[in-house]
Amino acid sequence: MSFDSIDRVTVLGAGNMGHGITEVTAMGGYEVTMRDIEQDLVDDGYEQIAWSLEKLEEKDLLAESADTVLGRIDTTTDLKEAVADADLVIEAAPENLELKHDIFSDLEEFTTEDTLLATNTSSLPISDIAEVLDTPERVLGLHFFNPPVKMDLVEVIYGQETTDEVADAGYEWVESIDKTPIYVRKDVRGFVVNTIVGPFGGEPAFMVSEGEATIRGADATMAHERGYPMGPFELADLTGIDVGYHVRKEGGSPIPPITEEKVEAEELGQKTGKGFYDYANGDGADYQPEDAGDFDWLRVEARMVNRAAFLVGEGVAKPEEVDTGVQLGLGFPEGICRRADKIGLDTVLGKLETLHEETGADRFEPHSYLEDLVEEDKTGEDAGQGFYEYDTDDGALDSYHNINVDLADGVLALELDRPSRMNAISGDLLEEVDDLFSTVDTDDVRCVTIEGVGDRAFSAGADIGGFGGTEPTDMMDVTPAFETVNDFPRPVVAKIDGYCLGAGLELALACDLRLATERSSFGAPEIGLGLIPGGGGTQRLMRVLGETRAKELVFRGNHIDADRAEQWGLVNRAVAREEFDDVVGEFLDDLRTGPPIGLKVAKKVMNEGQDASLEAALAMESQGFGLLFTTEDMREGTAAFAEDREPEFDGK
Repeated sequence: MSFDSIDRVTVLGAGNMGHGITEVTAMGGYEVTMRDIEQDLVDDGYEQIAWSLEKLEEKDLLAESADTVLGRIDTTTDLKEAVADADLVIEAAPENLELKHDIFSDLEEFTTEDTLLATNTSSLPISDIAEVLDTPERVLGLHFFNPPVKMDLVEVIYGQETTDEVADAGYEWVESIDKTPIYVRKDVRGFVVNTIVGPFGGEPAFMVSEGEATIRGADATMAHERGYPMGPFELADLTGIDVGYHVRKEGGSPIPPITEEKVEAEELGQKTGKGFYDYANGDGADYQPEDAGDFDWLRVEARMVNRAAFLVGEGVAKPEEVDTGVQLGLGFPEGICRRADKIGLDTVLGKLETLHEETGADRFEPHSYLEDLVEEDKTGEDAGQGFYEYDTDDGALDSYHNINVDLADGVLALELDRPSRMNAISGDLLEEVDDLFSTVDTDDVRCVTIEGVGDRAFSAGADIGGFGGTEPTDMMDVTPAFETVNDFPRPVVAKIDGYCLGAGLELALACDLRLATERSSFGAPEIGLGLIPGGGGTQRLMRVLGETRAKELVFRGNHIDADRAEQWGLVNRAVAREEFDDVVGEFLDDLRTGPPIGLKVAKKVMNEGQDASLEAALAMESQGFGLLFTTEDMREGTAAFAEDREPEFDGK
């Protein structure tokens, strides 16, 4: 068998997942056929795709026209016709093993052995689905998350017989449609993401059932203090309490009494109008930060860490894959393995051992991999190693977790790497930015770029949850990173594509130059939260825009588009996405080849001159000019001008 090339894809199912997978496949440039058993279902799915593509086009989130993407999609109700020329088939039928057996039996008959067969199942073992085939080695899981158009993660799952060649082909295909794959190397129930999220919802439910916590206390603590996108009970109401109930029942896991009570009462969450919160006659999930109380968050996170230890220790996934999974699949503020290393694996193990001894419950029994790490003194960040190894050398470019850093040809490229949170600015991220700009060897740097990972945002603002539990007086000291960027002795360029809001805008304002795509939007929305910009935004906006426009942006809290931002002088250029890299490259060429000392002095004089009287500012300028007049770079510049050649500055 050979799986070298995937050109044509078939998706079986036109429901929410089926039409979503079809859409992202077509957006990735593939010819795709969507099939369902009834024409009405196919038509509904196709209409949903057309509507979604139109909305994406309106927001300038498509690289080509909606009609072009839609033109790659065929539909049919005939299974044999649908898969006749397919290189990859993705089954997205209901979670019924007998139904999937029927489908895959037909697929074996209608396809060649070189056709990849994938299932989008979220709960059934891949091996069980593949057991009806004579060629189970070509079956894998491609678990997309709902909705596929918005969710970047795809779990690439091995069945017992799946070959590396098949899994690798699936992984590469996922990357080709601009999604983020992670390997799930063993066919464990729940795969990676659902393995971790189980204790997040389950343990608080046990604690409430046992009278040790309240629903609002659990949700407020986990959301407002620990930084999760929502509390466990709010999440259960959103996804359906019965969904978690049936997953636990099918997996043989203990079911919290409060969960069982809700299912028996048919109070299943938002879809029934009532669950853990009342949505029909009440205010829904109305918990507030002050509801947190003394909820034992470590009990919940210790269990999630223990499940992560199971995944890593049993060879199901690497720590990086676990963390990518929970961040992109669940919106966690950081990876659970990374968080465990911060807490201290010895602290986590001690918590589990105490709970296991007190309750005798199997769910608290520590996994051997966690025990081994602690026994080897690999207890986390402070020890230099835990799930991860930590570089203790200050300024090491590979020692950061919330930013990616690369230095090549004099350009220090920094990426804000929190795509699951639209690169929201957290306290940890600010610390890493501050450390990088404070410790990097400037002799190796000619200029710096800052951009966001993903295609949605430079940064959509501050991660309020990331500052959970911070005292008001401490909040006065969380922004030295902005000043460090502002004062860095080399030009810093903000590459903005997408949202640039709140703290993200403040970071961009701390840069010297701002280049943006036309689809970008800018704003200072803090006033809507009863706050003001806290990272220098009020002052830098005044200096960049002037009083009138700065006050409009802050007082109204509205967004402005890139065209207006360019008109106002907030950005240097606003260009089409297809032109963006070229424009950035032109700026960087000038900065990278410019005189380092001259640029350093120019930046210092211009920054400090803003806050001085004109007389003092002119004096600074004269002093700077006199200093530069003695440099080798000045002599090289004048010689190059006289000889009609490009100068080669050495920074001397």
